[in-house]
Amino acid sequence: MPNPPIRFAVTGLNHGHIYNQTQSMLAAGAQAVCFFAPEDDLAAQFSAAFPYIPRVPGLDQILEDESIQLVLNAGIPVERAPLGIKVMQHGKDYMVDKPGLITLEQLAEARQVQAETGQIYSVCYSERFWSRAATKAAELVQAGAIGKVIQTLSLGPHQRNLPSRPEWFFVKEKYGGILTDIGSHNFDQFLYFTGSTAAEIVSSQVANFHHPQHPELEDFGDVVVRGDQGVGYLRVDWFTPQGLGVWGDGRLFITGTEGYIELRKYIDLAGRPGGEHLFLVDQKGLQYIDCKDVPLLYASRLIEDIRNRSETAMTQAHSFLAMELAIQAENMADRLGSLK
Repeated sequence: MPNPPIRFAVTGLNHGHIYNQTQSMLAAGAQAVCFFAPEDDLAAQFSAAFPYIPRVPGLDQILEDESIQLVLNAGIPVERAPLGIKVMQHGKDYMVDKPGLITLEQLAEARQVQAETGQIYSVCYSERFWSRAATKAAELVQAGAIGKVIQTLSLGPHQRNLPSRPEWFFVKEKYGGILTDIGSHNFDQFLYFTGSTAAEIVSSQVANFHHPQHPELEDFGDVVVRGDQGVGYLRVDWFTPQGLGVWGDGRLFITGTEGYIELRKYIDLAGRPGGEHLFLVDQKGLQYIDCKDVPLLYASRLIEDIRNRSETAMTQAHSFLAMELAIQAENMADRLGSLK
């Protein structure tokens, strides 16, 4: 007899990632029960995309519904941890867009409540979980294709699109800073591909080089990080030009003792169409792999984890450690440009 579908609800529509979060769970066989949003404009947009998911008038309808097992959220970053804590205290698992939280105080409380409740607090690091090239790279690394991984170099450039950005995008206490926000993706990839379970920040810096009209916007950041199983460098910025044609040339280099892998996740400047490009160089030569048909695994694995109380999508320790490193790097960063 097949298992009944996992039932989930949605709240926090402030970032567009909520659409992919919702669609990924639906595609994996989960059942959407309802959504809540206090913002009528955001609710209308969500209802247009998912007309079969009813809107409820209050968050309590989600928290008090014992049939709901999972809550999805992509709200304003500063509000994500307080909601996740409520969700776990109501006996539900939580899938939250990155950054999953933005301060060490939020992290300490989330860790405490997660340990007390045993619920899942899964930060959706979409640049790995929603990247077919990264999924293929994981398969190759686990198979020993490049030997032992010793270093990752990850680049996360983004387009600004400032006129479309909401007010909270420019307020550091709401978005957490560039390393906490988009840099958390890169810390997740560093930990995952090196296999590190402990790490320290060697150096970090953030800057506002080009946007003095937005004094709290950090438009550049980079970090050197050292883990117990490898080292890493990451750079994130808001300087992708409009002429590229995609929102950012996200790249990941994974260096091993017997070879290396390069991912061009969203565009190949050499001219191959689309994204999801992987290049493997080993002792035998160079191989190009088109990853556009590689299946994504995060949502289906999260469903199994909800059912079995397992950790196949991501361990809870990893989910929190990537955020801890991102926040630590942000807190200790040298401040450049107009941030001085």
